[in-house]
Amino acid sequence: MQPRLYSHFISNRETKGSSKGIIVRRSPADGEPVAEYAEGTVEDAQAAILAARKAFDEGPWPYLSGIERGQLLLALAARLREEKERFAQIEATEVGKPIKFARGDIEGAIMLTTYAAGLAAQAHGESFSNLGVQKHGFILREPVGVAGLIVPWNFPTLILSQKLPFALAAGCTVVVKPSELTSGTALELGRLAVEVGIPEGVINIITGYGNPVGEAMVKSPLVDFVSFTGSTAVGRKVIQNSAETIKRVSVELGGKAANIVFADADIPDAVDGALFGIFFNNGECCCSATRLLVHEEIAADFESALAEAASSLKLDSPLKDDTDVGALIHEGHLNKVLGYIESGKREGGKLLVGGGRETAGAFSEGLFVQPTIFSGVRPDMEIFRQEIFGPVLSVSRFRTTEEAIQLANDTEYGLANALWTKNLDNALTTSRALRSGTVWVNTMIDGSPQLPFGGYKASGFGREMGSIGLEEFTQLKTVLFHTGKRTPAFLKDETSSDTVSSH
Repeated sequence: MQPRLYSHFISNRETKGSSKGIIVRRSPADGEPVAEYAEGTVEDAQAAILAARKAFDEGPWPYLSGIERGQLLLALAARLREEKERFAQIEATEVGKPIKFARGDIEGAIMLTTYAAGLAAQAHGESFSNLGVQKHGFILREPVGVAGLIVPWNFPTLILSQKLPFALAAGCTVVVKPSELTSGTALELGRLAVEVGIPEGVINIITGYGNPVGEAMVKSPLVDFVSFTGSTAVGRKVIQNSAETIKRVSVELGGKAANIVFADADIPDAVDGALFGIFFNNGECCCSATRLLVHEEIAADFESALAEAASSLKLDSPLKDDTDVGALIHEGHLNKVLGYIESGKREGGKLLVGGGRETAGAFSEGLFVQPTIFSGVRPDMEIFRQEIFGPVLSVSRFRTTEEAIQLANDTEYGLANALWTKNLDNALTTSRALRSGTVWVNTMIDGSPQLPFGGYKASGFGREMGSIGLEEFTQLKTVLFHTGKRTPAFLKDETSSDTVSSH
């Protein structure tokens, strides 16, 4: 395979801009080069921002009707469906995720774009006719302006599609900064946007590193809003940098989800859900259920079934249809995950399965970590507290519902949690008590475009998807009309016999 060659995408044209450097992306599965991207500069970011600014200020995009914008988004979704397999292949090779999950990501992106198209057609403000006979109020919902979209490497197309079509539906123009590791599908989506007729300057994509490209976007006074998905550490910098221009930001950050299995759960369902919750996308998922909490009454049998099932998972090339777990994103991250595994062993965790890097035979050049499960994990252990972002599961036991809730909430994060029970009272009570933006009941890492997603606490603020996903890219303007003659506050009523002098 020859590596795919890409440039920046500004005003519907591919350009190298001022970039001198090239970022070579190698497959995490075998080390072979799969793509080359331009290494963006501050000047490149500024050029993209200026293009988006001009397209917003001069139009036509924000001045089109919602239906017109929605029709173009539907056309984009249709082209993406035609290119679904090609996009999935790109994601599998760049990210290292199994292609069966990459296909699911692209399908999700199509659904999100289709849903956002519908929102474009029905977005509206409010009218107040009960303010008195001489007053009428309007609340206008207007596009916020130029939106900066900063996208991580683990779900390049899906997370971009949780932002881009909603921003476009609202009438914004955008500058996209994909991860320097997985920029391919964002740039391919830009090409599709040209094909379907989205005007110049509406979508601009700059590849490169967070510093300088992402930082330039956040600090620019010409960017009105930034939507960021990434680590909590970088999210803090985004929030700090946004203060320079007093711009709004939405940040979806890290997580440390708990998966609670009560004694009355459907055990086969819960075992499968536990496996999917941690090994989906190689565990490189902000809402991975990395902490499994099992009621002590069923814990021994559950752990045995879990270990047996995990041992049968297929660790292999991301491009094979039957692969369950692929390769991690880069060597530095692989070493970080292996460090957490060693910490789990050192601090007294009982290793049930896995526990190291896979290097035999065809795996010798790849970044593969065995699906790993620890039992007997205590709340003070590093693997219980830190976001591992890899295929490593920690199992702990609990006695009561209150203890399960306390363990689940014992984290700085609050992105997602899950629970398994057939008791409706227990499900509702526990769901309300869990401090996270999402709670799954008898399912795992599940959802629909209509449902908003975002975090509590150190997992960030703001929401994506759902109708609020469009509202994030808008701002409100109040317009108050007064009809008839106004009651004067300083000048005397003209019907009075007194005269009013003018100056």
